[in-house]
Amino acid sequence: MGSTRLPGKVLRRIGDMPLLDHVLGRLSRSKSDLQVVVATSALPEDAAIAAYCETLNTKCFRGSEIDVLDRYYQCARQFHFDHVVRLTADNPFTDIEELDRLITRHLQDGNAFTHSFGALPIGVGAEIFSALALESSWQKGLAPHHREHVDEYLLEHPDEFKTGVLDIPVVKTKPGLRLTVDTEDDWRLADSLARQAGHGWLTTERIIALCSPSA
Repeated sequence: MGSTRLPGKVLRRIGDMPLLDHVLGRLSRSKSDLQVVVATSALPEDAAIAAYCETLNTKCFRGSEIDVLDRYYQCARQFHFDHVVRLTADNPFTDIEELDRLITRHLQDGNAFTHSFGALPIGVGAEIFSALALESSWQKGLAPHHREHVDEYLLEHPDEFKTGVLDIPVVKTKPGLRLTVDTEDDWRLADSLARQAGHGWLTTERIIALCSPSA
């Protein structure tokens, strides 16, 4: 809730519901066996997120605002996770079909870290890491940027972790399209897309088409 560029964005409405509802709603369509936890900070302003999760009957964990890596690690420990899928609450258009493929790939290949970044639109991909990889990052990632971004140590030390990158279909490849919500312009685009969808479901392909000049 304390975002400096877009205050309160996690509960700001996109279309007819808060941003967080878009994230959770998409996760509900996953075919994977997921336990969903919203991991927010212990700051007073984020009590609104915890209270909102309670109304949704969604689990919520509260930890450090600055040391996000520690927040993830402590959350994983509390819930006894073997693997952690990381989705940030400013991405309302996560591709759940590709997320399910990502989880399958990660588990089948026995990876420590697998992601789908680089080809999908920004804000549509996801990542998954084993609890052991998370613990190793927590122990070794001591630089400030390691603590702030969760995956930085993993990305910087591919020699230490078996890493996989999901192959993305050509029809979903649009790395220059920004679909994360971090500024007013981002919010306006996301709100417009959500309103065009109404109560329907926007696929990545449809979003790319709507955002192309000929749409």
